[in-house]
Amino acid sequence: MAEAFIYDAVRTPRGKGKASGALHTVKAVDLLAGAFAALRDRNQLDTARIEDVTVGCVTQTGEQGSCIARTGVLLAGYDETVPAVTLNRFCGSGLEAVNGAAAKVASGFMDLVVAGGVESMSRVAMGSDGGAIWDPSMEFDYGIVPQGISADLLATLNGYSRDDVDRFALRSQQLAAAAMKRGAFDRSVVPVRDQNGRLMLDRDELPRADTTLEGLNGLKPAFQMIGVNFGVDALTQKRYPHVEHIDHVHTAGNSSGIVDGAAAVLVGSKAIGEQLGLKPRARIRAIAAIGDEPVIMLSAPAPASRRALKKAGMTPGDVDLWEINEAFAAVVLYTADQLGVDLDRVNVNGGAIALGHPLGATGAILLGTLLDELEARDKQVGVATLCIGGGMGIATVIERV
Repeated sequence: MAEAFIYDAVRTPRGKGKASGALHTVKAVDLLAGAFAALRDRNQLDTARIEDVTVGCVTQTGEQGSCIARTGVLLAGYDETVPAVTLNRFCGSGLEAVNGAAAKVASGFMDLVVAGGVESMSRVAMGSDGGAIWDPSMEFDYGIVPQGISADLLATLNGYSRDDVDRFALRSQQLAAAAMKRGAFDRSVVPVRDQNGRLMLDRDELPRADTTLEGLNGLKPAFQMIGVNFGVDALTQKRYPHVEHIDHVHTAGNSSGIVDGAAAVLVGSKAIGEQLGLKPRARIRAIAAIGDEPVIMLSAPAPASRRALKKAGMTPGDVDLWEINEAFAAVVLYTADQLGVDLDRVNVNGGAIALGHPLGATGAILLGTLLDELEARDKQVGVATLCIGGGMGIATVIERV
């Protein structure tokens, strides 16, 4: 089997996912096309050599409907021979796109693939595409609940208090602020400009460097009303009858932020890199996806990471840096505990609590952030992993070249 290498990774800054956000007037496809164009220009790519483009996008309706990947390819000015596909593995979509690209290259069927993701959460509301998993029959017959309830259930079952999750959220904000101050994201972030060349955003818009623990402590639980007043908590007793009371600890301050953004990653074989004069930055050592219990829903990053590391002949102790998506604070605390990983190796530049979680793009963004920081610290091995709706997890192991 051939090896799959990462040659480059770029992303847009993340704009606040609301009407007042800097990227609200930019369509998702334009964010995606901008990332594609930056990847081409930075690497002086002959795009006719690209054999496929794979893009993660979760809410595939309206402006994000049809095949946004192919439209983005055309808008970016890629050669018309470049095909594209849009996929949805919920929050893992961006990383799934990269993993799929790696599989195509490692198999030898393709030599050069662009992967990535996009989500404009200010223009296309999360959940507006509906879907079978959110059908009421799945709630009442199976016990599946909204993710926020699952996050609070995860915290309750594992003893994570409100103070625990708030302190983790504060850590995310502080680390993100420090990372931005020292330019940790500068290599990968490509500015978003309008059609006249006017700068719209060149840095992540969501982080709040002035966040305090007192301010976080003062926020109201985000999911208590739906859980208690509307009886959703009781649905979890189909699977967890011993949990008499869910402690609602998650708030807007310790959960992932809603943002707009896009990312693109260049994946290729050794041979194509030599032909095009590209220098590989890392090899993709192993990939994995896994299903897990769908009511708790958010516990699968640990088993997905173990599966990927086993394929790479590694253990969690061999990993220098981790990017564990901060969908909710309890998810990262739980995953780190399950893997026996110290937090000083986890999300060292903050995460989605501070920076935001543009659903379909996040996995590709995390991989690029991980690679940049491995290089900055002269470390070798990293893992990116995300929890996924419906009870799934995904992980990718990379090693610097």
